[in-house]
Amino acid sequence: MDGVSTADPAVTEGIMDRRHFLGAATALGALALVAPRGALASVRGAAPLKMTVYKSPSCGCCKSWIAYMKKEGFDLKVIDMDDLSDIKRSTGVFSAMESCHTGLIGSYVVEGHVPADLIRKMLAEQPKILGLSVPGMVNGPPGMDDGPKQPYQVIAFTRDGKSSVYARRS
Repeated sequence: MDGVSTADPAVTEGIMDRRHFLGAATALGALALVAPRGALASVRGAAPLKMTVYKSPSCGCCKSWIAYMKKEGFDLKVIDMDDLSDIKRSTGVFSAMESCHTGLIGSYVVEGHVPADLIRKMLAEQPKILGLSVPGMVNGPPGMDDGPKQPYQVIAFTRDGKSSVYARRS
């Protein structure tokens, strides 16, 4: 022995031994298992996706969808309005696509209870559409999941009134 203690900070500073490495790796792995997906975005360095949502102040299912989206890591600006018809018209949402709330993210419109993974997919793929909608008030999508689930479709729509099925969920 040279008389230097291994507990000496001058010797161990900047060096991670096996025990500390395994402890840090275990903690990070545990975080990945229990943290909501959105919480990991900050760990990964990704900025949360910003969306403005227009909704009725009294709508409970809108509040549920907003809570779900925040849990999924979205940064939401929520604007309560008594009448959403002007915002729907000005953003290009036609009556067959309408639901209870309207979101704006990037250059896209999100109408109703669209799942977060499909919004991320739309943003990643950047299809030539105006947006996505879960028209009406079907039970099953996020925010509308307090009763028996029904299969539903997420519809892609364009400004000129064309629409197609973007995804099916059951």
